[in-house]
This record gives sequence, C-alpha cells and structure tokens, in this order.
Amino acid sequence: MMMSVDTDLMRVLADPVRLQIVTLLAKETLCSTHLIEETGVRQTNLSNHLKVLREAGVVETEPCGRFTYYRLKPDVIASLAGQFAALAETARATTENNVKRSCP
Repeated sequence: MMMSVDTDLMRVLADPVRLQIVTLLAKETLCSTHLIEETGVRQTNLSNHLKVLREAGVVETEPCGRFTYYRLKPDVIASLAGQFAALAETARATTENNVKRSCP
C-alpha cells in the first residue's frame, strides 16, 4: 500500500509567511489588521496569502462589521499530521521487520 502526503497542502504551508499565519491563527482568531501587525507584510501580500490558505481549506472567515476574522481549521492540519504519522509508522514497522532489498 502506497502512503502519500497531501503535497498540495504541503506547498501551501511551505511558504514562511503562510506558516506564520497558520501558527498565529492556531492561538487565536485574528483579523487582517492584526495579521499585518504580527507578520509585517503589506496588505496586498497578506490578502494573497490568506486567499491561498482559504482556497486550500486551511482557514475560514467570519465577517464582523467592517472586519473579516480568520480562523484556523484544525482538522486540516490534523489530517496532514496524521498522514505524516502513518508514514512514520510505516517506516518504523519496516525498520523493525528489517525489510531490506539486496544490493545489486
């Protein structure tokens, strides 16, 4: 059975700014104003990163007056973590069973 990790989601989270946003949103729901203050990126750049995160299903929005708040969707991160955990467990089982291919 082939184990796989969601490579599209990995690409989304591999960007340092997006990873910083995800880390911040893991701690609390924030509006774009707070995210700009915390990340130091410009509004346009932040909007692009948030769009990528929304489209990937990593964050969801909640309008509140003239502000939009962003919240992390923990199940998406948990799913990715689970994929890595399964991969690690496969590697562990392989090591324990001493599965080796012979050298050519």
